[in-house]
Amino acid sequence: MVQGVPGTTNDIDLWIDLPPRRYMRPVNIALGLGAQLVRNTVVELIDGTLVNFVYEVTGLKKFSSEFKKSKVLNFHGEKIPVLPLESIQRSKRAIMRPKDALHLFLIEQTLELSERNKLARSKGKK
Repeated sequence: MVQGVPGTTNDIDLWIDLPPRRYMRPVNIALGLGAQLVRNTVVELIDGTLVNFVYEVTGLKKFSSEFKKSKVLNFHGEKIPVLPLESIQRSKRAIMRPKDALHLFLIEQTLELSERNKLARSKGKK
């Protein structure tokens, strides 16, 4: 949504670069701040927001490689790095759960509109 895709997955995925033996560390920090455990790596914050701590993303390269491509965007008043839509698209194609078909359609439409806007702006500058 922060990149203009008109839809939501109803949670926030936080990709964290940690070795497997430390996976519970972010969960425990969230629990210490009042979150409730929903399942292994998913917590519900006090305001009802679901946060999924992710440690690898299907279809993408290592965290360090993908992080270099991230875009810094505003989210709830904070500047955060976000994977570009093309990377999210690649991951959803690799996973292809039933719900991903709609997300892929919305991402593709957003990317297409963004490209059209770029072309229109570049023609307007000439």
